[in-house]
Amino acid sequence: MPLVRIDVTEGRSEKELTQLAYVIQEVLIETFAAPELDRYHIIHEHKKGLIKALDTGLGYKRTDKIVILQITHQGRNRAQNEKMYSLMSQKHEKIGIPATDLIISLTENTKEDWSFGLGKAQFLTGEL
Repeated sequence: MPLVRIDVTEGRSEKELTQLAYVIQEVLIETFAAPELDRYHIIHEHKKGLIKALDTGLGYKRTDKIVILQITHQGRNRAQNEKMYSLMSQKHEKIGIPATDLIISLTENTKEDWSFGLGKAQFLTGEL
């Protein structure tokens, strides 16, 4: 049940943003075994120049097409994480960005860290 924050620079069409979210979900289903209906994406657009992402000394050229993904998840292992990074990068052309413009950060939490509404922790109550 990944929660995905997608940060991009303004200027993409609704169709492009929909395609971006679709590809991200497709990769999460394949690599994290996320159920198809577990789709929690927050797309946040920033004015040009407000995403500051250097190359961390790797020599990557960044553009205004940069996409930064923050994915909160539970229970995935290193192999799954690395497969997700790789597959997401392989699909860079489907989302219209250079592979060097995709930054992904993972945060892991536990079942008790989720509530899907009604003030309940559905993973803990057995509803999920």
